[in-house]
Amino acid sequence: MRPFWLQQALEQEAAAPCPPLTGDTRCDVCIVGGGYTGLWTALMLKEQAPQLDVLLIEADICGAGASGRNGGCALSWSAKYFTLERLFGTQEAVRLVRESEHSIAAIGAFCASNGIDCDYRMDGTLYTATNQAQLGGTDAVIAALQRQGINSFQRLPLAQLQRLAGSERHLEGWYSPAAATVQPGRLVRGLRRVALQRGVRIHEGTAMTGLAHGAPATVRTPGGSIRADRVVLGLNAWMARAFPQFERSVAIVSSDMIITEPCPELLRQIGLDSGVSVLDSRIFVHYYHNTADGRLMLGKGGNTFAYGGRMLPVFDQPSPYQPLLRDSLAEFFPTLAEVPLAASWNGPSDRSVTGLPFFGRLDGQGNVFYGFGYSGSGVGPCHMGGQILSSLALGLDNPWTRSPLVKGPLGQFPPEPVRYLGSLLVRNAIRRKERAEDHGLRPRRLDVRLARFAAAAGKADKG
Repeated sequence: MRPFWLQQALEQEAAAPCPPLTGDTRCDVCIVGGGYTGLWTALMLKEQAPQLDVLLIEADICGAGASGRNGGCALSWSAKYFTLERLFGTQEAVRLVRESEHSIAAIGAFCASNGIDCDYRMDGTLYTATNQAQLGGTDAVIAALQRQGINSFQRLPLAQLQRLAGSERHLEGWYSPAAATVQPGRLVRGLRRVALQRGVRIHEGTAMTGLAHGAPATVRTPGGSIRADRVVLGLNAWMARAFPQFERSVAIVSSDMIITEPCPELLRQIGLDSGVSVLDSRIFVHYYHNTADGRLMLGKGGNTFAYGGRMLPVFDQPSPYQPLLRDSLAEFFPTLAEVPLAASWNGPSDRSVTGLPFFGRLDGQGNVFYGFGYSGSGVGPCHMGGQILSSLALGLDNPWTRSPLVKGPLGQFPPEPVRYLGSLLVRNAIRRKERAEDHGLRPRRLDVRLARFAAAAGKADKG
C-alpha cells in the first residue's frame, strides 16, 4: 500500500507505468529521480530548449519518494530570512525570499494552464504560538522582512486567528497570503503526465546502479546504460547513500503524518473552510491543513532518525508515532477527537546543516549536477531547484547559476555514531523543553542549550 496521497492519486488516474529501461541508449540530458526536483528540471529544460532529448529514470514510480508523501504545504523562505542573510548576504537573501514566493504562484499557474488537478489552493499560511514561551518568537524576522520591503505577513487579532486556524490553542499568529496547499501525490503525477506530453522519455522501475564520469557520462542501470551529455541527480534523501561523499551533508529524519476520514461539516463548524496551512512555533513544528474532500491532515517532523543515512523500512510503513499525532489532533481540535483516521504514514527527509537545499557539480565535473537537502520543506522550493538545475544543465549565466546556493553543502554533521546519538540527544531535549513550556514550566537549562543546535537552522519538516 502506498502512502495516502500517492495511493489516492494513483486510484484517480488511468496512466500506465512507464517501462523500465532495457538495453543501451543515448540522450542529451539524463535526469535521475522522478520526484518534484527531477520533473520540474525536465519540464524547464523542455520549455527553454524543446529540441533536447531528455530522459528521466526513477527507481520506483514517479512520486514514490518525498514528493508523493509530504504534507502538501507550499511555503516560501520568508521564515528563513535570517539564515539566508547570514549565509548569502542581504541582496541574495531578499532575492531568494522573493523568488520563493514567486515559485508558489508559478506552481499554481502551471497547474491551471496544464490541467493538473491537485487541489492547489493559494489561501496562505499562519505561523502561530501555542504557549506563552513561543509568544513573540516571530517578531524579529517579521521586522527584518519589513525593513527589506519583502514582508507579506500581518499579525491577526486573536479571535480572527483562532477562527482561521480552527483552534483555540493558538495564542498569537501571523498570516501571509504567499503560501498554498496541494494534494502532493496528484501534483507529482500531474507533472509526470505533462513531462511525457512534452516528449520527456521516462523509465520507471529503473534504478541508477552506477555513474561513470566522462564526456558523455554514463549512467548504469540494471537493464542497460545511458550515455548522456549532461546528468542531473535529483535523488534527495537517497543521495547520501548513492554518493558517500555526501553522507555527512544531510541527516535523514522522518516527518510523520495522519489524515482523517472526511468530516467537512465539523471542519466548517470550527472554521477550517479554506486551504490555509497552519504551523506552530516549535522547532520540529506541528503543521496541518484541511483538504478539498473535507479531511484534516496533521503532521510533525523530527521523529525517527536514521543511522548513517540509511533508508529504514519504517519510512515505508504507517507512522509509529500515530498515537502521538492522534493526541495532538485532539488537543488542537477537541471536536475532531472521535473522527476516525483514514491513514498514517511517514517518510525520509534530507535535513541539511543550514535547513536549506544546496546544489553543485558532482566531483567538480562540468556535466553532472545535483541538488538536495530540502529539509522537509520542498514543495515550493523544488520549483526553484528545477530552475537552478535546468540553468546549470543548459550552461546559462544567470542569477541561479551565480547564486551561492550552487556552491554545494555549507557544513557537515559529525561522523557516526556521534551524529546519530547527538540527534537523539537533541531531539529528546527539544521534547522535554517544549513539554515543559506547554505546561507553563521553566525548561531545564541544559535542554534549552541542546535545543539551540536544531533551532539554529530554523523550523524543520513542514512538508
